[in-house]
Amino acid sequence: MIDTMLVAPFKSREEHRKKMELHEARKAGLVPAEVDENGKEINPHIPEYMVKPPWYIRPNKGHSLAHQKKPNAIGTKKSPYVRGAKTFQADKYRKGACENCGSMRHDAKLCTERPRKVGAKWTGKHIAPDETIETLDHLSYEEKRDPWNGYGPCCYDRVVKRHELQGEARKKYLKEQNLKKLGDELRVDESNQKDHFAKVEKRVRTTGGGSTGTVRNLRIREDTAKYLRNLDANSAHYDPKSRSMRENPNPNTDPNELFYRGDNEWRNTGHALEFKQLSIQALETSEKGQDVHMQAAPSQAEFLFKNYKANKEKLMSQRNVTILHKYGNAASKEELPIELLLGQSERDVEYDRAGRIINGQEEALPRSKYAEDICINNHTCVWGSWWKNHHWGYKCCKQFTQNTYCTGAAGVKAAEAALYCS
Repeated sequence: MIDTMLVAPFKSREEHRKKMELHEARKAGLVPAEVDENGKEINPHIPEYMVKPPWYIRPNKGHSLAHQKKPNAIGTKKSPYVRGAKTFQADKYRKGACENCGSMRHDAKLCTERPRKVGAKWTGKHIAPDETIETLDHLSYEEKRDPWNGYGPCCYDRVVKRHELQGEARKKYLKEQNLKKLGDELRVDESNQKDHFAKVEKRVRTTGGGSTGTVRNLRIREDTAKYLRNLDANSAHYDPKSRSMRENPNPNTDPNELFYRGDNEWRNTGHALEFKQLSIQALETSEKGQDVHMQAAPSQAEFLFKNYKANKEKLMSQRNVTILHKYGNAASKEELPIELLLGQSERDVEYDRAGRIINGQEEALPRSKYAEDICINNHTCVWGSWWKNHHWGYKCCKQFTQNTYCTGAAGVKAAEAALYCS
């Protein structure tokens, strides 16, 4: 039930009007100011939400400023409600208890635990303790519905501890990353230092105010100036405006002993060479009709260049596989066929400019595209190997009829006898 002592009594319109008139009179100084329970006057210009104490600190009390002080000075009301309190822990399942967890304070329908695969009623294990059921009849309407009622600061300790552990882990990770980064910077070799000093830029101010731009290729005091590396007047040209020396000032010196080989050496190594190839590829692609522009869309040009290199490598690998499959690989560990091993010779053959054999090998007779030297029907010679009386025939049996069966020497004697008799 709602506590009737905490509910504000109903006021009619006339009572509310009189209250407002009294409040305005106190502001104007026509009526003495309101006095609190300690006999101190309350400034009528203070808003009501400041002088009216909350229900959970000073219920049924008039206007005062005592609740604005420290809580220890006025005391706080401690709610008898204890959140999450347990009363009894059973060892086995009891009749009428929850079938899921085994508690006597609720049934399976109102159980807030995770549904078990086999409930405590059948297993008799892990019986949940009985909860403390508080009676909230003595609490007001707001106290019953206060979500923080009964909440203790100790409940927040695990949240604070979790955040502290996360903060410590984050600091440890950042420290390791900084140490790793510092170690990488200390291991920078001499060539990387040279590239680093070549990229230093500095704004230069003029007497007229403003800045003229950037000065590139600044050097440190320990480095020798470019124009002092070779004092010969005919050596590499030095441009004082851009501070550049494109050619090698000491071309006759051992390259392994040179620290500086000219600015052109940097343009043909590292990322400069890759950028040059990318620019050439973008220009050639644009000339072939594709909408590619290196300055307008550098990401697109780089993506197309990567695809071009990947496709080129794929085609080259396919061509190599095709050639190896067709001609074989002489560098492989596989044994060569026996016909290739026995087919080698030391015979010297001489050819002319037209590719004809001059010396060293007998001239081979030209062969036609038709089948040659094929004997049929038991003949030992081909058709056309014998000629007589303007007729072609077989030389082995001296017959003039084509596609006949060979009669051999007996056929020749019979033909001669027939000719002699006639």
